[in-house]
Amino acid sequence: MKDRIINVLAAFESGDIGKSFPLDYCLPLYHSVSDRELPHIKHVIRYKNTKQFEEDLDHLAKNFRFVSWQEFKDYISGDFKPEKKIALLTFDDGFREFYDVAAPILERKGIYACNFVNPAFIDNKDMMFRCKASLLADAVEKNKTIHPEVYRMFSLGSHAERETLQKNILQVNYRGKDLLEGLAEKLEVDFNAYSKEYKPYLSTEELKELTRKGFGISSHSWDHPKYGDLSLKEQMETTNKTFAYLKDNNFLYESFAFPFTDFEVRKDFFDELFKNEEIYCSFGCAGVKLDSVKRNFQRIPMEMGESGEQILKKETAYFKLKRLINKNTILRK
Repeated sequence: MKDRIINVLAAFESGDIGKSFPLDYCLPLYHSVSDRELPHIKHVIRYKNTKQFEEDLDHLAKNFRFVSWQEFKDYISGDFKPEKKIALLTFDDGFREFYDVAAPILERKGIYACNFVNPAFIDNKDMMFRCKASLLADAVEKNKTIHPEVYRMFSLGSHAERETLQKNILQVNYRGKDLLEGLAEKLEVDFNAYSKEYKPYLSTEELKELTRKGFGISSHSWDHPKYGDLSLKEQMETTNKTFAYLKDNNFLYESFAFPFTDFEVRKDFFDELFKNEEIYCSFGCAGVKLDSVKRNFQRIPMEMGESGEQILKKETAYFKLKRLINKNTILRK
């Protein structure tokens, strides 16, 4: 019902989203751009191809002024006042396609982007558990036979639909990620071999080259846990470990983007985070929303199976709807 209402309201939004957009800044979020099938993310991210990505960029450029990290900071502090509303382009997870596919497009168009990375996966030393789950779901889809033990691991009968098995695999969370290793053995998936052959993540040298080209490389936690499921101590450990990595490599250590979401992250984390005076701000991904923590900015997920234009219209319509009942600000306790 909610989606139907939003779709109806979005249809009434004007084509001039730059004027109707409810905030002065737009923070689009992507993970990857590719014209190829990427088994390690195809079941968890609806990434766009190059044509779709360029169409999004052109629509954004028509309605907003793309800014660099420094310009974004200057804008927030009031030292930079462009004629248009601004857009800061962001990517998450440090996938290789940012270097191979997205960066050349952005260089050609003169657009800055910041990629928030997990150091645990840089140089393909490991793979995020959701990527492992995607590979396993892909194996379930393509293997002619499935070892009966795979079904038993989820208390499913061997007669269960493969789609049900895939759904269970994709629901494995950070705490239960060790289960994926046992599944990999039964499904004959070798995560290490896949990483070695396909190199899904960026290398240290590629990150440094991107920095030399003017792009930002910043913090997305050490290995991509959901922060709402961690204790404050655990939250700070993974954050500080990543911050140290960024400083050691001369990357952008002034910002932090939550992996998954900042849902259920309490005010005490932000109080602790901003004790570090070198951190300028943090980023969530709840769409067009305000936050009671003024230095935490919400980004717009752009990989939702729709065009960027449609996503921005729907986000604008939803914000206006929630504003009527004072529900467009995230409140932290």
